[in-house]
Amino acid sequence: MQKLIVVTGASTGMGASTARELARQGFHVLAGVRRDADADAIRATGVEPVILDITRAEQIAALAARVGADPRPLHALVNNAGIQVNAPVEALPMEQWRWVFEVNLFGHIAVTQALLPALLDGKGRVVNISSIGGKAAMPTYGAYAGAKFALEAVSDSLRREVASLGVPVVVVEPGGVRTKMAARGVATANRLATEMTPEQDARYGGLVQAINTLMETGTASGVTADAAARVIAKVVTARRPRTRYTIGRDAALIIGLTRLLSDRLLDRVIAANLRRHYPKVVTG
Repeated sequence: MQKLIVVTGASTGMGASTARELARQGFHVLAGVRRDADADAIRATGVEPVILDITRAEQIAALAARVGADPRPLHALVNNAGIQVNAPVEALPMEQWRWVFEVNLFGHIAVTQALLPALLDGKGRVVNISSIGGKAAMPTYGAYAGAKFALEAVSDSLRREVASLGVPVVVVEPGGVRTKMAARGVATANRLATEMTPEQDARYGGLVQAINTLMETGTASGVTADAAARVIAKVVTARRPRTRYTIGRDAALIIGLTRLLSDRLLDRVIAANLRRHYPKVVTG
């Protein structure tokens, strides 16, 4: 029997590519999108768009009802939706902190809670898309990395709760991926930078510019969304999936460094890498 898969955040990027790749492999994919235009763009054989904002309880309930009414078993939930918001800890407004956690953590938990009965019935699996930011927190990534670190912890806890019930829980940690997310992240970082006080700008203005440059270059040299989707599809279809997978050589390298280096030494490595991206100071 054909199996169902739910992919959240499937409007563009990794989510859209993952939905198409899994449909190509014979699954029926319920692709979560937030707008009708995105639904029209992704609709295809094996890809059924569903309107899903993971911060809205009524839309999550509608998704659960759609899955419950389908006779096909739910093979996997791919929690991919997310946003990127970068600003120094001091300068990021608290409402932004709460919104990042609402989308990048609490939304995933809400969808997982709603679909876990179907996953238990079908012996399906949960695939949480984290990030190298879930293992190493760069400057200005406090909110984003904080939510990803928390997602990693929740994944560990859930895995140990449902392993004996036949539901694997897997974390995927991508590095740079050539999607629109980084460009949106840079635009958001620049907008938030304009809201810093003069004193905050003096402290962090150069750092924000350096991080934005690093983000742009890292994305440009990253893997394609289609390549990332093939890794996620492997996670979805593996008979005995590992607990964690990385995407891209940069992810494997950085996560490896977090295991080998002390905090202070890793601080120096990150600072040295950022230094070359700071804006050049023009002297008279």
